[in-house]
Amino acid sequence: MKRRSLPVAVALATTAALLLTACGGEDGNSKGDDAIAGADTDGTKTSASPTATATDSVQRPEVKLPEDVTNTFDDWKAGDATKDAVLADASHRINALAYTITQGDPDEPVLGFYYKGDALLGAADWVQEFVKAKKSMTGETRYFKPNVDVYEEDKATLTYCSFEGEAFVKDRKTGEARKTPVTDNSYLLYSTRLEKNDKGVWQTAVLNSERGNDSCTP
Repeated sequence: MKRRSLPVAVALATTAALLLTACGGEDGNSKGDDAIAGADTDGTKTSASPTATATDSVQRPEVKLPEDVTNTFDDWKAGDATKDAVLADASHRINALAYTITQGDPDEPVLGFYYKGDALLGAADWVQEFVKAKKSMTGETRYFKPNVDVYEEDKATLTYCSFEGEAFVKDRKTGEARKTPVTDNSYLLYSTRLEKNDKGVWQTAVLNSERGNDSCTP
């Protein structure tokens, strides 16, 4: 599998284009792209989005996903306070993007709480693609194999896998979702860089993704 490293705006826009095109059955590059993201490949326990630590005083915006949208995270704990904070804010960022897609509002303030710079622009562009196509999302998305490296006091990298075989793009008006078979392209590898801001929030500044990476497929 050829590795691609794209600027986040390009990566997100490309992913959105694949998702939305596949919904019409016209995607000839990869299969199963009607899904959105997440995965449990080894039967380990899954959990909802991790909460902030007891010592965390950050006032975060409330994000409540629709009943038909679920994000779960496998082994999303590192056993280290700083790394766990990175993981928690990364999961909040994932939920924030899903929430914004379901709301159909690329200007939703919660995006700017967990994204910054080009990553923020890319996320807003992704949501806009869904809005233009009159699409939303539905189903369960799962994330697994997180690996955090805090290389400076306020900077960290995070890689993780996702499986999108149980989450799908749906028509915003009719609610219909086109389900497709699971393939290797249902699995994604994400590589991200986060920076801690003056409020104590670990914001995602860079995000790249690759479908069908061997480290994520069964």
